[in-house]
Amino acid sequence: MAAPLTPDGLAAPLLAWFDRHGRKDLPWQRAPSPYRVWVSEVMLQQTQVATVVPYFERFMARFLSLADLAAAPLDEVLHLWSGLGYYARARNLHRAAGIAVAKHGGELPRDLEGLQSLPGIGRSTAGAVLSLALGQRHPILDGNVKRVLARCFAVPGWPGETRTLARLWDLAEGCTPAARVGPYNQALMDLGATLCTKAAPACGRCPLAAGCAALAQGNPTAFPAPRPRRGVPARAVLWLVLRNGAGEVLLERRPALGVWGGLWGLPECPDGEVPEDWCRRRLGLAPQRVELLRPRRHSFTHFRLDIQPVALALGQSAGAVADGADRLWCDPTRPAQVGLAAPVARLLAELAASPPTSIPTGDPV
Repeated sequence: MAAPLTPDGLAAPLLAWFDRHGRKDLPWQRAPSPYRVWVSEVMLQQTQVATVVPYFERFMARFLSLADLAAAPLDEVLHLWSGLGYYARARNLHRAAGIAVAKHGGELPRDLEGLQSLPGIGRSTAGAVLSLALGQRHPILDGNVKRVLARCFAVPGWPGETRTLARLWDLAEGCTPAARVGPYNQALMDLGATLCTKAAPACGRCPLAAGCAALAQGNPTAFPAPRPRRGVPARAVLWLVLRNGAGEVLLERRPALGVWGGLWGLPECPDGEVPEDWCRRRLGLAPQRVELLRPRRHSFTHFRLDIQPVALALGQSAGAVADGADRLWCDPTRPAQVGLAAPVARLLAELAASPPTSIPTGDPV
């Protein structure tokens, strides 16, 4: 049996594997500038490569440079991000681009401390940008890398725990070679994404299998330890689908903080208030009819949201309702070019394809 891996012995077999099997033609790997790598790394947080590729290509086609991103309206940035989720990432990208233009001459800082001073850039993202784009020696520790290192060295504990995370960072630092740092970091991510997967690792094809401590113990999927189980709370919300005489739907900009911060969504009726009363109180209008639409559920990392949409027809007198910067009328057949949360976009698509059937106003909502 081969000797267990040591930190300084991990790079050689990993790089040899990467040279034969690694991914080298992803969009952000072509002319890998700090800006392109940064956008890709932010998009790839908790999101798979196959999902990210078309979003990245559309984003780069619109925002060719960091200055283009900084100058764009946030609504346009969020619109191009719609469907990727975790929208704080897009808001932080926009903010960071503005700071880079104002304070760093329109370029991202080229040192770890400077990069980490920007919104949304932590140690691993900064290390990825500097190593993949500039070849600087910095370790990374995204989800795939945590899994590879936890298995290679049989690191106990959940990576979200302070002690476990500190041990993984120590290993990441010790394993990072002095040369070919960019290919090495890419190789670590590729190995975790393609072979050392969460549920079904392909240990028979892994270049590190001979010295992997978790495999030697006979149960590689035991590492890393899973997040401690907790009950997933549920929240209920009543969404108001307010339609004018032209069939347009009223959208409101959500608060900057909180769920779907800064995106456009449907007004929410407070718990205990009747939708018709909400219309009279907030809009000064009485709906002509009420329609219960199909309920739906949206799951977040830490809770699930049970959504009951209620359509209210406001008629021709509703035009002035959208006066102001935080409301707009949206034609479901031609959605506005703004950021929409995924369930809102799906609901608008349903309305465009099949207008709901009316029910009497007096039915329970």
